Amino acid sequence: MKRWIGVGLALLLGAAVVAAVVAGNDDGETGGLALVRGVIGSEKQPFFDDPKVGAAFARHGLRVQVDTAGSRQIASSVDLSAYDFAFPSSAPAAERIRQAHKATEVFSPFYSPMAIATYGSIAGVLEKAGVVRDSGQGYQIFDIRKYMDLVAKKTRWDALPGNTAYPARKRVLMTTTDIRTSNSAAMYLAIAGYVANGEDVVASRDEVAKVAERVSPLFLDQGYSAASTEAPFEDYLVMGAGKTPMVMIYEAQYAARLFAGDGSITPEMRLLYPSPTVYSKHTLVPLRGRGADVGRLLQKDPELGALAARYGFRTSDTKGFAELVAKTRAPLARSLVDVVEPPAYDYLEDLIATVERRYLNAS
Repeated sequence: MKRWIGVGLALLLGAAVVAAVVAGNDDGETGGLALVRGVIGSEKQPFFDDPKVGAAFARHGLRVQVDTAGSRQIASSVDLSAYDFAFPSSAPAAERIRQAHKATEVFSPFYSPMAIATYGSIAGVLEKAGVVRDSGQGYQIFDIRKYMDLVAKKTRWDALPGNTAYPARKRVLMTTTDIRTSNSAAMYLAIAGYVANGEDVVASRDEVAKVAERVSPLFLDQGYSAASTEAPFEDYLVMGAGKTPMVMIYEAQYAARLFAGDGSITPEMRLLYPSPTVYSKHTLVPLRGRGADVGRLLQKDPELGALAARYGFRTSDTKGFAELVAKTRAPLARSLVDVVEPPAYDYLEDLIATVERRYLNAS
């Protein structure tokens, strides 16, 4: 009898412990840490998954848990009621969220210029075609206007003069994510739109209609596009030039692999900087609870700033990123001059919606 009483007491004690843990979770506390939930762009997931990042937040009493979605989805269709912060990859999307949720502050802890991942053989072919040139500062530049001229003429790789390195019988086209869901494609659209608009930011609905006519083929002619930025970059790393000769990415994705020295960036791989380019400004919008604490820590905590740099993000402390570039001899731009602003959110949305309608009409 005593034995069974002991077993019963043990079961009751176990149930009490489970109930206490569940109650703690319901109150937003996990092991003494405040649980803070956020939704982020997929390109930041490796950073948030890093145990060192988790430990840094824990030292400030926080346990940060994140889900991922496309930045445009975060701003337009994700139910944000379950989250303490939203962390899209663009300032226009963040501004939309800030206005909708009447947030009184935002945080922009890091940013990344848009870039093009390609291969030495492809860069050589494009250099002969006048699209790629050397910066004189250790990196190469990709001329968006000249590239768009090739696309407008429906140029194929095997038709480029002197191209013996990549005589593929397919169109010269950049691989991007889906313009309807992903910020990296939207930033590419902002770059192309600026060029198509006479080198000026799209700032009216009349300009949207005019620009959409020229930029739509950049997206529609690709065929299938992935929903998030990680997918085409993984294809680039694994499948080679046959599948993905050029892909629009965040510089941070490429830089993080270089800084890690994990061998995923081979000697044949190259990073090109579009001219012009835009900065993808990762902007955190607090929604409730301790979401603002996450933003402040990401912006001001030196440890988190150093970890962000290791994942390829540029921060307000330029020294950390520069030291990693020097240490790894990474062929990355120390600074960029030909940088333009994306359109305001409403005009960028109008441009995306116009391209989206062309998708639907073509299907």
